[in-house]
Amino acid sequence: MDAGHGGRDSGASYGERVEKDDNLAITLEVGRILEEKGFDVVYTREEDIYQAPFRKAAIANEQGGDLFVSIHRNSSGTPNQYQGVETLVYSAGGFPEEVAENINEELEEVGYINLGVEERPGLIVLNSTQMPAVLVEVGFINSDADNEFFSTRFEETARAIADGIAESFDEE
Repeated sequence: MDAGHGGRDSGASYGERVEKDDNLAITLEVGRILEEKGFDVVYTREEDIYQAPFRKAAIANEQGGDLFVSIHRNSSGTPNQYQGVETLVYSAGGFPEEVAENINEELEEVGYINLGVEERPGLIVLNSTQMPAVLVEVGFINSDADNEFFSTRFEETARAIADGIAESFDEE
């Protein structure tokens, strides 16, 4: 599990919200839920430290995991311009797309708008991991509606991501 950004790389911000902090909080909660379900979870970071994307991929590769999940918050040029969740994959098809669709569908059940799955082959954490990888954008950090879901339905949001991951392995 990768909590996107960290340390000197704060990611996006909106008011008092800072992406690196939201990412770490939700990643640790998703990991805790997955561990309760019997999964072995390895984190790229468990505190507010900086790691280059290549280092995050290297940690995953050194551990030889079955799936790499990077968690982020999205942002747009104008506050409240967009809302919703999307999950990024290196390329369409196969297990990563299945995981992405399952996560998005679970988050849609919480109340987020499902923006779908998008290919992003240029992202290091997707193209440098030796295992299937997804990057989850858990709503827009500059959307008041998405922040409301993230704050008031935090446990449901974490459980939705964990359930989407778990059901993907059940389908194999």
